[in-house]
Amino acid sequence: MTHDIQIIGGGLAGSEAAWQLAQRGFAVRLSEMRGSGDTTPAHQSDGLAELVCSNSFRSDDDERNAVGLLHHEMRQLDSLIMAAGETARVPAGSAMAVDREVFSANVERALAEHPKVTVVRERIDTLPASGPTIVATGPLTAAALADSIVSATGSDRLAFFDAIAPIVHRDSIDMDVAWMASRWDKGSGPDGDGKDYINCPMTKEQYLTFHQGLLDGDKTEFKDWEMDTPYFEGCMPIEVMAARGVDTLRYGPMKPVGLDNPHWATEQYPAGRWAHAVVQLRQDNALGTLWNMVGFQTKLKHGAQVELFRTIPGLENAEFARLGGLHRNTFLNSPVVLDRRLRLKGAEHIRFAGQITGCEGYVESAAMGLIAGIMAAQEMSGMTETQPPRTTAFGALLAHITGDAEADSYQPMNINFGLFPPLHEVGKKQRKEAYTARAKSDLAQWIAEARALAA
Repeated sequence: MTHDIQIIGGGLAGSEAAWQLAQRGFAVRLSEMRGSGDTTPAHQSDGLAELVCSNSFRSDDDERNAVGLLHHEMRQLDSLIMAAGETARVPAGSAMAVDREVFSANVERALAEHPKVTVVRERIDTLPASGPTIVATGPLTAAALADSIVSATGSDRLAFFDAIAPIVHRDSIDMDVAWMASRWDKGSGPDGDGKDYINCPMTKEQYLTFHQGLLDGDKTEFKDWEMDTPYFEGCMPIEVMAARGVDTLRYGPMKPVGLDNPHWATEQYPAGRWAHAVVQLRQDNALGTLWNMVGFQTKLKHGAQVELFRTIPGLENAEFARLGGLHRNTFLNSPVVLDRRLRLKGAEHIRFAGQITGCEGYVESAAMGLIAGIMAAQEMSGMTETQPPRTTAFGALLAHITGDAEADSYQPMNINFGLFPPLHEVGKKQRKEAYTARAKSDLAQWIAEARALAA
């Protein structure tokens, strides 16, 4: 063997795990099938850590938001994903969004230049029979390897649909109709100007017509084996939301509150009034030439998308760099098949990490890759193995995946304060800050103790 550990999958989780292990002195073979002649239904390149859906890592608020806290914890543990994202940031209000091409290039360059990492473009069809391994093939695991995983787990894998939002060329948006603003004028960082999103307003009549168009539009037909696959609630296609009620979208991705339209200064639209609904677009690349339609994941066919989305005020002449799509994702029933250290029960040389474990979201996926890398390094070093406290975002998410969740109804989960040990003694208004303060303190102590053990 020319490596200490093999990692299968070069997405966010696999890349992060490789970095953590390499930084601790272990030789890593990172196997990625894209670039070897194989690809997936959603990827468009062979770049490591390619972002196939949104370009947002969501909130960066580490005092009142669970995902922002996870950002903080990852930074404390030398996360490659967070470092690569920081130098690829684009404006997104209080969220962290990145230029997806710059981000992927940053990750690939860091791993390619690391003397302990060897990136191999190869497809792995079966789980290795021996040798330390981390499987981080994500929700688009190739069929042969997925079958091998099913055989090893003795349990049918679960599946759900994940939809991709369209991306629009900035110069095709009519800014005489649309305008720049963040909700409640909340900009990114202390120097933000509160104008990070492009907003397209709708009157009630326009919204009702658009809503009906979503219901009537020509949609992707499912194959027989896809018919009973559920959607993940956190990435719901817009037309599925529309089918739940006429106002569902107005309380979701088309929420108009906090967005005063400066163009509406006529008798028909008194200045400072809100639209009935608003479509928001978020910057997708550093040049600001591409903008993605926030929350507009869709399974409409491409022709139907172009026709319907060009009825949105401001997008009448929209040119699309990418249209929406739909792909089936797979994940393990992790509370049943994995132990508390993300190891496969009955084959403890194999760990799983990332979205295939049933965590949802870029940040959560990378975080589980980070923890899998650290735990693998501890085990191979013969160190006393320690897990992050459950009071931290890392510990709460890890505990949910590996046993705390109800196995019979296990579904992908984003990090949220509902996964943390409760603080009933703290008032509701102060509870979020209390969760994050406790987590930061406990994580700092865990890091210090782990470093003492390694010394």
